Amino acid sequence: MANPVLSRPDTWTHNLPRAQAPQAPYAQYDPRAPYDQSYGAQYGQPYTQYGQRPTAGQPNDGPQYRPSAPQQVDRMTVDDVITKTAITMGLMMGVAFAAAKFLPFNLLLPVALVSGLVAFIVPLIVAVRRQVGPVLAVTFALIEGVFIGGFSMLFESYYPGIVLQAVMGTFVAAAITLAAYKFGGFRLSSKARKIVMLSMIGVVVASLLSFGLSFFGINLGLYAGMTGPVGGLAWVFAGIGVVLAVLSLVTDFQSIEQGVAMGAPATESWRAAFGLTVTMVWLYTNILRILSYIRR
Repeated sequence: MANPVLSRPDTWTHNLPRAQAPQAPYAQYDPRAPYDQSYGAQYGQPYTQYGQRPTAGQPNDGPQYRPSAPQQVDRMTVDDVITKTAITMGLMMGVAFAAAKFLPFNLLLPVALVSGLVAFIVPLIVAVRRQVGPVLAVTFALIEGVFIGGFSMLFESYYPGIVLQAVMGTFVAAAITLAAYKFGGFRLSSKARKIVMLSMIGVVVASLLSFGLSFFGINLGLYAGMTGPVGGLAWVFAGIGVVLAVLSLVTDFQSIEQGVAMGAPATESWRAAFGLTVTMVWLYTNILRILSYIRR
């Protein structure tokens, strides 16, 4: 989906605090006194037992009949989401730098493939979880950092300076998207969000198919190698990836804004940070690919 972590219809509602319904301040129904009990229920006069009214000073509203207080929890705010996203992004970039610096060159490709596969599966698992805490978000950031470090150094070895260009391009694209969202009122309608979701599913399925067929020597032309000519289909596919990543970022902003407005618990800011990190990584990898095509 556009972002499996934030695109579920019940992303925020399944964890909203629920207030318990107050209980009626009346004794249980006594079949021996249908008239008295119905009279008390209608006019709000509580009865203790059959045929007996509460006398002066007698408690008629015990603790068992008092309404339960609504559950009070801290609510998610935009500042919470920004803070948590900075934590996950910072950890990811730190691990990526360490992986790029210390991993032997001959291990870059296998490490990038394994960690990339894990980083692809984890968001699908998170999408169906009711709780996303700091442990899961930080763990994903670390795995994603290993993937980004290995993946980036493969490109950097062929095209020096390309990683810095891709990082700058990613943050510029994200900043422009955020400015258009916040100040330009750029939003996606529900129909447009469904189109983005279906397009994303198509891209993921095509990517997995291309990856699987590559083991049998079949190249669909969706991805170009590290060197050599780039086919027109690879250009189109990379361009579609960047556009969909930007639109996915817009849907993330809309989903987070909805969660804040609905009063989602503060713990859900980790889910929001997780989702933004997923989208930013996807945007970065597509920009890196396009820059490598241009450099050729």
